[in-house]
Amino acid sequence: MSANPQWDISRALRVARLFHLVCGVRDACVTPFLTLYLRQLGLAAPWVGILMGTKHLIAASWAPFCAFLARSHQKRRVLMTASLLGSAGASLFMVLVPPLDRDPGDRRCNGSHSLTTEGPPPGVTLTVTVILASEPASNSPARVLNLPGERSYGVAGTRGFEEGSGESGQEPFSYPLGSSMGSTQGARNRSGVLLHPDTPGVTGSPREGAFRVVSPPLPLFAGGTALASPANQSAAEGDGRAFGLSLEGLQWTFILSLGSMVLWELLTSPVEQVTDDSLYEYLDFVDATDRYRSLWVWRLLGTSVGVCGIAALVGPLDCFLATSGPRGVVHFYGYSLVSALALLVSIAFPVPNCQRRDPSYRTVKALSLVVGDPHLTVLALTIFLTGGATSAVQNFLFWQMKDHGSSELIMGFSVALGLLGEILLHPFKAPLLRKLSRVGMVGLGLGCLAGQLLYYSFLWSWWSVLPAQILSALSHGALWWSVSASIEHLATPGTERPLSALFRGHVCGSGASLGSFVGGFVVMRFSLPVLYQACCVVLLLWLALFLSIQPRLPQERKINYSKLLTVEASDTSDSEQGTERDWLVKAMREEYSDWRG
Repeated sequence: MSANPQWDISRALRVARLFHLVCGVRDACVTPFLTLYLRQLGLAAPWVGILMGTKHLIAASWAPFCAFLARSHQKRRVLMTASLLGSAGASLFMVLVPPLDRDPGDRRCNGSHSLTTEGPPPGVTLTVTVILASEPASNSPARVLNLPGERSYGVAGTRGFEEGSGESGQEPFSYPLGSSMGSTQGARNRSGVLLHPDTPGVTGSPREGAFRVVSPPLPLFAGGTALASPANQSAAEGDGRAFGLSLEGLQWTFILSLGSMVLWELLTSPVEQVTDDSLYEYLDFVDATDRYRSLWVWRLLGTSVGVCGIAALVGPLDCFLATSGPRGVVHFYGYSLVSALALLVSIAFPVPNCQRRDPSYRTVKALSLVVGDPHLTVLALTIFLTGGATSAVQNFLFWQMKDHGSSELIMGFSVALGLLGEILLHPFKAPLLRKLSRVGMVGLGLGCLAGQLLYYSFLWSWWSVLPAQILSALSHGALWWSVSASIEHLATPGTERPLSALFRGHVCGSGASLGSFVGGFVVMRFSLPVLYQACCVVLLLWLALFLSIQPRLPQERKINYSKLLTVEASDTSDSEQGTERDWLVKAMREEYSDWRG
């Protein structure tokens, strides 16, 4: 062991890489699949949007505050331990939230220990086709009947409706929400009712005809009478009481989900910023901060491995861990187990014992710098809009893939494809910045993200999402490369990291929160493709405005003189001082020649 283990840089970097890898796996267990699980609980798009918007809002505001308190009171290790331990337990509260449909389907397991059938995802419109032996249902048009609980049922009119008691057959027909779905082939039940999923905005779904009624349905005909018979009217009254109970169940499901998610996010969000600040200050004491910049790769690698690994385990393990309720509890159990592993690694995580005497108002100073610099202000607005548009993809893309018959393994692979593409593209960061400039990189990122959103609005199969995921390397990577380069060029001494945290946490998180709140209601009112197309139009309009106002902004200085004032205070050799002076003289001559030209 080193005589002073506090400054064992090699050991500290090994532990930090392992910790980032494990945390990447931990986040990948739940975060990409969280909205899909909420949908399986029975929550519609607006409620899911509210939950995810609350989650982003807490992360944007609570994490910096906790990091400030931990740094001020030198309790970083205590906060890390409490955050990892508390989040491992709080995530399990989501498993206890009762789903709206307590009998979501037939959950039999085949010989390979994987689920063979499942019910229709809540929120999917079901079309109920009434087929009589006397006449095919295709002779009459189908109607869609909207019922409480975010489900609607279409009834194909047949001659049988008109031959009853003289009623026209336009009388609404309701079906209990608690009915379970089972068969993977469209089948007729004892009353001749077929259920077909008909998701708004998704056409040609391969899952069409995949669900049938298992439990006895509301009788359509009692003794050969029509829907308006007294027997069916009394049954409809009982069904109305069932809808009242369903609405009450929806309220409890949403309230419990909200409470569990708020508690979970309060315990989870501080750990990333606290560990990043601790490691950076640890390396800064020995002037090794250049080795800090490569650690993000390990988190992306962990996320790529974790998102595919947990998706592969959901099918086999879900049969044994959940006999009722929605699929997906394996994600939360996996999150808790990996959190326990991260807690063990955090014991050796480097935390500096000495407290740096930097000003405590760094975030306020960074915010004032953004407000006072037009270039940073425009960049902040860009990140805000990008966060809102990205939330539309993160919240509802898996819904669309699920409607097209995708498995969770394919969903996880699509996420890993984008992350690995960003890692592979990173060596070209410097050449692209030199070739396109920072403004060009922002334009490239916005254009690629707008193209992705437009492409997602026309998905025709589950595999068609994979080519667009390759653009994630440019839409996400190129944009943040430009942000990092702009911060490095425009920030004053001591504000680089606060500015970076402000853009990634407050600005992007606030945009994602607003996008989640609005996006859920857009999906409910219109459709998911309309949400994607609207975000695409907003990004293209902002891209045009962003490029048009760049020539009108004040010209940037090529030399940040406030940074050069720190050169004399650094501990450098005589030869290094001469090199710095030569560089300074050369840079000042170049800028002077530009001014005269």
